[in-house]
Amino acid sequence: MVRPTNYRKEYAEQARKLCLLGYTDRQLADFFNVNERTINRWKIDHKEFCQSVKNGKEFADINVVDSLYKRAIGIEYEEVELKTDGKNKSKRVVKKLIPPDTTAQIFWLKNRQPQKWRDKQEIDHTSSDSSMSPKPTRIELVTPKE
Repeated sequence: MVRPTNYRKEYAEQARKLCLLGYTDRQLADFFNVNERTINRWKIDHKEFCQSVKNGKEFADINVVDSLYKRAIGIEYEEVELKTDGKNKSKRVVKKLIPPDTTAQIFWLKNRQPQKWRDKQEIDHTSSDSSMSPKPTRIELVTPKE
């Protein structure tokens, strides 16, 4: 006999919102007070739940990718500064720059083009005949002259 599920339709929207915050399936399980297998079963049995989880995770990932990209290339933005001297108020728009971040650039390149940007170096240790054996060298003995 199968135990009845405690799934409710409103869980789909709640799961989407939690996934927008970066929740994993394990964290969803903790939130709904079930185990991770139940979350996986809900994704199979309830299409709206599965789609909500996918949509939330995808949207959150897109935002992170966009932020990482902006951090890697740097970004210029406008900021409004408000000043008051007690009597008069003034407002001015100031352009500000967040410079490119080399750590973000390295992370981006290592993940997007790992063959070109990985730390690990491939070194070919084989000899010209494709063996790993060292080539024999000829040794000449020199006898002392009497």
